[in-house]
Amino acid sequence: MQLDKLCVACFSPTHTSMKIARAIADGTRIARREEIDLTTDPADTPISVRNAICIVAAPVYGGLVAPVAVRRIARLRAENSIAIPVVVYGNRDYEDALVQLRDLLHAQGFTPLCGAAFVGEHSYSRPGMPVAEGRPDAADLQKAAAFGAQAYGSLLHQLNLPHPPATDARDFALTYDSPLESLVTAPAMKGNVPYKTLGPSTPQAPVVNDNCYGCGECVDWCPTGAITIADGRSATRVDLCTKCCACVKFCPVGGRTFDTPYTAMLHQNFSARREPECFV
Repeated sequence: MQLDKLCVACFSPTHTSMKIARAIADGTRIARREEIDLTTDPADTPISVRNAICIVAAPVYGGLVAPVAVRRIARLRAENSIAIPVVVYGNRDYEDALVQLRDLLHAQGFTPLCGAAFVGEHSYSRPGMPVAEGRPDAADLQKAAAFGAQAYGSLLHQLNLPHPPATDARDFALTYDSPLESLVTAPAMKGNVPYKTLGPSTPQAPVVNDNCYGCGECVDWCPTGAITIADGRSATRVDLCTKCCACVKFCPVGGRTFDTPYTAMLHQNFSARREPECFV
């Protein structure tokens, strides 16, 4: 039996989860890599992951994995594959999200290895009221790479393999004789089972200002297809909006805004820097 590739799978509307996952992948120094970007892919067809070490990263909404991310990640179907679950939260708390993602991946056939929670700029962060502004920063990415190296080392140790074997894109392979489930044990991770229960979300969406001229970039960034262009301006279906604010952050002319009282609350109460937590 073999593991012969590294896989990075992400749901990452504002790219923070993807940045962290790629840095973790770099830390493994495994050159043979595949990426699965689930962010704007609404299909429900299964995605096969075979013989892979798979880093799976997703954002935290309210202490749990973002619901759309759960649905997209549930498309993954693993065979003889390791999972490294990673959640990215906006400096408040990740609560039960990491164990939720670990359990979801196990249900999809993965063998969980190590896990981590990193901080990314909060979707509601605004100029004048920043919340984890600019994160992940260089220090975060350095810690992510170190975690990748530690996770890979843990896998080699549990498989009783020398460290490090060849990581060349053509030659990389880890060979072992027994099913992964019997060889690999994940450490305890922070979080509760059963997971917390979220109340109903208040429907709201970013609004358009006079800067918008209907270029359509926000349509491409929206993970749920909630945005359309009509009469030279963008419009958002509130019932489809997840409030990820990718459209706000990536609009080239600042044509979209999202005003919520939660921004001030988060800025006031959760501005102190929090550090990544890794479980190896």
